[in-house]
Amino acid sequence: MFSKKDRPSCSRSNRRSGRGLVASRIFGLIGLLIPWLCSGADFVVTDYGANPDGTTLSTTALQKAIDACAENGGGRVVIPPGKFLTGTLWLRDNVDFHLQPGSTILGTTDNPARYTDALLLLDKVTNVTISGDGTINGQGWHQNFNNRGREIKVSRPEMIFVRESKHIKITGIKLRDAARWIIRLKKSEWITIDNINIYSHSNTNNDGIDIDASNVVISNSIIDCDDDAICFKSYTPGFIVENVSISNCRIASNCNAIKFGTWSAVGFRNISISNCVITSAAEDNVRTPKWYERMEGITRQPTVISGLALEVVDGGFMDQVTITNVSMQGVQTPIFIRLGNREGIGSLSNVIISNIIATNESRITSSITGIKDAFVENVLIKDVIFQSKGTATLEHARKPVPEKDGGYPENRMYGDSLPAHGFYVRHAKGIHLENLRLKLRNPDARPAIVFENVHDSSLRNIQADPPTDGQPLFRLTESTNIRLSDYQSIESIDTLLSIEGKDSEKIVLQGNDLLFVDRIFALSKGAKRESLILQGNIIPPQSP
Repeated sequence: MFSKKDRPSCSRSNRRSGRGLVASRIFGLIGLLIPWLCSGADFVVTDYGANPDGTTLSTTALQKAIDACAENGGGRVVIPPGKFLTGTLWLRDNVDFHLQPGSTILGTTDNPARYTDALLLLDKVTNVTISGDGTINGQGWHQNFNNRGREIKVSRPEMIFVRESKHIKITGIKLRDAARWIIRLKKSEWITIDNINIYSHSNTNNDGIDIDASNVVISNSIIDCDDDAICFKSYTPGFIVENVSISNCRIASNCNAIKFGTWSAVGFRNISISNCVITSAAEDNVRTPKWYERMEGITRQPTVISGLALEVVDGGFMDQVTITNVSMQGVQTPIFIRLGNREGIGSLSNVIISNIIATNESRITSSITGIKDAFVENVLIKDVIFQSKGTATLEHARKPVPEKDGGYPENRMYGDSLPAHGFYVRHAKGIHLENLRLKLRNPDARPAIVFENVHDSSLRNIQADPPTDGQPLFRLTESTNIRLSDYQSIESIDTLLSIEGKDSEKIVLQGNDLLFVDRIFALSKGAKRESLILQGNIIPPQSP
């Protein structure tokens, strides 16, 4: 019980002040609730003065809608049907930039200076979505963007640039005709890109999706562009491109379909790519001359340069990359793996590529190449069917391959052919090729597989069409500890294996069916008979 002096006073003034306290608390609570109540609300851009006529510049009105949405705790910025012309739009925290069916965001072309880096810029933001069934069109074909290979005098904007941001989702939208790259991710993480459609052949350097980011998922998307379609780039100091998954995509390009590099200064790690289809682009390359005019041996245009290009040439590293279930058509080179020294020597190791079917359109073979000072290591390629163009001559088979340690990494860096019709491997160790079917559509004088300075590696269950001109099916030069096993001769071949070089040793043929092989091995350039070990092979009686 209260004593009399401790009891609360019920005087008029106290009652009045009590009611005031309650009211102030209610209004305070309402003030806190307003942003929460408004979050998730729709902010329709036409309510802020955006004009859907496609000719009136609506940058200010569109930005007002975005800012109002963010200031009220977030929600949807709705782009209704119509065409909205704009320069750079800065997306804000907790905003869903939503394009309704029939809506188009058009990048302005009247003055490239209206842009700050991109058409849609996500800079140091969190929890942002770009969604819907509408279209974003950069109008990158315009002469003010110096298109089609002319000298670039202005800075061309990306279409969507995500920089130093987190928890970003891009879904459902169509992206057309970028002035430069379509989607660029830089030093960002927790990114989801799903069910988007990219078509961009309006300019040079029209990359599809460039990834200098971590914790990224890209799925269920269609990409058809002039430059590299999906490109991992590692150039942000201290930032590793890692924990990335790409799946269920249809990819077309006039350059490389899936590429790591060229920028490769830091590292790529823990990346998975699966269930993708790669084809040539729907439109020809905007550059001139065309590929078939620049190089011999390309008879189809357009073509993808390399279906899978894994490159480390700037001192960074690549580790733990898996690629599986990929089908390719219209590619010059199915697989291109390169460790070089353009801006420093790095490392490339621990890669698995499996379940690949490819039809190629050039004499530029799939390759795995390091340099004398740095070997590609621990690469497993298995369950592969290549339908190769062929048509190479004995001259192509014997052509020396230049080193080009610091050269720009591209399939054509060694010329318009390599001396194998299936795989050319040099300066590598721990390379394991298993269950390969290397087929030719035309006669070819090159061995199916060539190893040069390769060590601790194996060829298992390789079935390959034999070369012409008496060339061996496999050629090993200055290589050691190589095991060839489970080969089955289905048709007669002249020579199974050529061993070249005095330093070649510990070449093991084990468990092979050689009944239709006229000559099991040939030795040249100082190679010794004791370098070859035969174990458990089925050999015709007349064979050595």
